[in-house]
Amino acid sequence: MALEYQFVETNGIHLHVAQAGDENAPLVILLHGFPDFSYGWHAQIPFLVEHGYRVWAPDQRGYNLSDKPDEVRAYRMETLVQDVIGLMDAAGSDQVYLAGHDWGAAVAWAVAIAAPQRVKKLVIMNVPHPLVFAQTLRGNFKQMLKSWYILYFQIPRLPEALLTANNAQGAVSLLKLSGQEGTFSDADLAEYVRAWMQPNAMRSMINWYRAVGRYPPDMSGDMRVYVPTLIIWGAKDVALTREMAQKSVEMCDDARLVMFEDATHWVQHDKPNEVNALLAEFLH
Repeated sequence: MALEYQFVETNGIHLHVAQAGDENAPLVILLHGFPDFSYGWHAQIPFLVEHGYRVWAPDQRGYNLSDKPDEVRAYRMETLVQDVIGLMDAAGSDQVYLAGHDWGAAVAWAVAIAAPQRVKKLVIMNVPHPLVFAQTLRGNFKQMLKSWYILYFQIPRLPEALLTANNAQGAVSLLKLSGQEGTFSDADLAEYVRAWMQPNAMRSMINWYRAVGRYPPDMSGDMRVYVPTLIIWGAKDVALTREMAQKSVEMCDDARLVMFEDATHWVQHDKPNEVNALLAEFLH
């Protein structure tokens, strides 16, 4: 299936957006995480189109061909939320189905909390509710150890230099180590390297971590999720403890958790058919 690619203006920047499906069909927005980009949804996009949806999968700010603001503060969570709401406005959709993985799931949680009237249903993959993550990070030594890289990414310039050296072999190793054998093909890795080597891309991608360190999001208000939510989780996640998945369910009025014991953090890559079946059932 051929994808259309358009630069969509939102929140003062332009995002490069993969688009497919009937323009009059219900819209699903798919939000990738780190170090992914819109390509990470290549197993889901045609499936969703076949099931009657319009799909937009943006390269989020800082990634691949999307705009890459220089300032770290440009990657604050409040700004990332407005990027997504701006995409909804650009699509002419009052409400959308919203799905996210990794950092994209963090943004999706935040959109559903800040603007629940804009989200019909929410799909979260391998990232806990933000309050659950903050509380666990403070009190769980195992999760503190798993999150070491967040501190490492606060170092200026060094992480991006190491990850992009020798045609991004550091980032390739990171992707392979966090998945399992067969999660990413050589063709997949070639797509990722092309995206990572875009000018200033890796620095901008890592700025998401720097921004959350310097400008942590406000969690003093109502953090409960009121929209119907599906949480999909790969139990072999190297970065996140599985206990946070059930705790995230408890932060929602209407949520279901599906745990794949033999999947990694990259659950939609490890289990594309199973994830697609869950999407079809839940979004219907």
